[in-house]
Amino acid sequence: MTAAVPTRAERKKAETRREIIEAAFDCFAERGYHATGIADIAARLGLGHGTFYRYFENKRDIVEHVISEVIDRIMQALTAENAPDAVDTLDEYREQTRRIGDALARIMLEDPRIPKMLLLEAPGIDPAMGERVLGLMESLAAVTASYLDHGVELGYLRSDLDVDGTAHAINGMILGSMLAGARNPDPAQAKRLSEAIRRVMYDGIAARGE
Repeated sequence: MTAAVPTRAERKKAETRREIIEAAFDCFAERGYHATGIADIAARLGLGHGTFYRYFENKRDIVEHVISEVIDRIMQALTAENAPDAVDTLDEYREQTRRIGDALARIMLEDPRIPKMLLLEAPGIDPAMGERVLGLMESLAAVTASYLDHGVELGYLRSDLDVDGTAHAINGMILGSMLAGARNPDPAQAKRLSEAIRRVMYDGIAARGE
């Protein structure tokens, strides 16, 4: 069945919704969630309060959409050629982790709002959002563990590897680099940190004799 073509009104509504999300993202990153009001978001776009409430219930509603988009952008870096089972050798894994590191660094550098919002602002919004961020970190650790499990199974990572502990350790290093980038979004520093993380990984988890 052919998908229905959006009408002009539907396209306009989607465009306005997108503009509101982007404006809110800007305000949250600049002012902080709690210091931002609906009036600040509406004023940035030249909209009235009534227009805002036709698209979102309240400020808490819109931050959910902002965080969802941030999560989607991060998870997209872990698909296709970067999926956990996409490689078969240590050399391929090295190249894969380089691609993932570069992709994540690019996301953070191209949009410095992301690490600031995800790591510094979102956890303090309220307990539910804090739990959502913690849940994301656990999900990412599970994804990292799946890469390691694959390598252990195929023999290019150590057979005695503590997969769960190592996954959390690797993600801890990545989060540390993201926090550094939130304060100083410098491409040279991001590249240096990414390379350092990979060196620690390979020295610690490569199968003996590799």
